[in-house]
Amino acid sequence: MRMTKFLCCVLALTGLAAVADEEKNHSAEPAVDKSQFHLFNPTPSEHLRDMTTDGPGATDSPYTVDAGHFQVEMAFVTYTSDRNSTAGVEKRVEAWHIAPLTLKVGLLNQADAQLVLEPYNLVYERSMGRQVTRRGFGDTTLRLKLNCWGNDTGRTALALMPYVKFPTSAEGLGNDNIEGGLIVPLSVELPGDFYVGMSGGIAKVRHAGEPLHHTEYTASIALSRLLLADFEGYVECLNILSTESGVGRITTFNTGLLYWLTDDLQLNAGVNIGLTSRAEDWHPFVGLAWRF
Repeated sequence: MRMTKFLCCVLALTGLAAVADEEKNHSAEPAVDKSQFHLFNPTPSEHLRDMTTDGPGATDSPYTVDAGHFQVEMAFVTYTSDRNSTAGVEKRVEAWHIAPLTLKVGLLNQADAQLVLEPYNLVYERSMGRQVTRRGFGDTTLRLKLNCWGNDTGRTALALMPYVKFPTSAEGLGNDNIEGGLIVPLSVELPGDFYVGMSGGIAKVRHAGEPLHHTEYTASIALSRLLLADFEGYVECLNILSTESGVGRITTFNTGLLYWLTDDLQLNAGVNIGLTSRAEDWHPFVGLAWRF
């Protein structure tokens, strides 16, 4: 609970700084009027903003893909491991996710559309000497990102990102319910070439067997910096709080490295470590991001 209050305070203080900086963002003129560009009139390569990604951690970016351009963000493979005990019965879950990816397209200078896919999942559940294996396609999510300010100028940026998740997963891999919510990512440039990113979110979630949807709140904060010429590192904390009765809080500590091969191609790797009993124990991943 202390961590949740801390994140709320940081979000509030940084939000005030962002509001104060918004006027500077609007007063600074970009090199070209990019409002003229759209899906069928792409932004010229010389006017592209720096490539950013929604991840690889839990904190989304407020910056959109430039109009008329495409971006792929993919993990080659991710692995999750979780061991918990309920009513004295120990259960262990191991999952492999092969090539989960987000496909993005820039619609306007301040708007992009995203399709999140889970091509193949392999899940092992072990309990009381028995093992159940589930495999197949996962759920599908549609997202729309609308940048409010800071896409091309200023030290801060903020966006609104509504989304809807469709239950397309194979039997036993999802909850067979349509879910949706809103994510609000914020980025602030700090002295010393540090960047802080934050995401706040609210979602309507319905688990299998639950009669109605309940509300879940998320808050994350990430601190990143360029470490060497082409290496960037980050540390992050994620909190998920559910209004569902009897469900505990999820808190993870996440860290990773990003390596920029070119301005349009990035490799990344990291690990998410569970800090509460409901969080997955650990979740390593290796992936890439490519803009074209």
